[in-house]
Amino acid sequence: MRASPRLTLLAVLLAALGCGPTVDLSTALQVTDVATGWHDAGVVEGKNKLVPAIAFKLKNTSDQSLTTLQVNALFRRVSEPDEWGSGYMKVTGSDGLAPGTSTDLLTVNSQLGYTGIQPRAELLTNREFVDAKVELFAKYASTQWTRLGEFPITRQLEVR
Repeated sequence: MRASPRLTLLAVLLAALGCGPTVDLSTALQVTDVATGWHDAGVVEGKNKLVPAIAFKLKNTSDQSLTTLQVNALFRRVSEPDEWGSGYMKVTGSDGLAPGTSTDLLTVNSQLGYTGIQPRAELLTNREFVDAKVELFAKYASTQWTRLGEFPITRQLEVR
């Protein structure tokens, strides 16, 4: 059975409407208002726990709405290539991030960090302490993850 030319044209048009042009997030999404530090994760097994954290905003500098925008943060110790912890966040739903607009402040904490019996501020000066960094990645709709940047984790307790 052969499809009619009209039916074939309709199928092609519907497929084209669903795809839309892709936006290069490395240039169309700007990371702003970045602050990093160590988040007080409370007491774990009688010890104080600090985890690396990043707070930031995302600005859509493209001319298209970015639907179902997601962020993934990968935390690493500066002396090690392997991932130390991560955090995932859904930023927008199907309504998306409109062109020219920014998100509210977003915060991502690692689940892994340091524990110790000393006060939290003293944990940051412990001789065993190793600094950390975070890489931010984003994706929207069904696109691939795009690296947005890398940021050092400041050796200070978060001030929110």
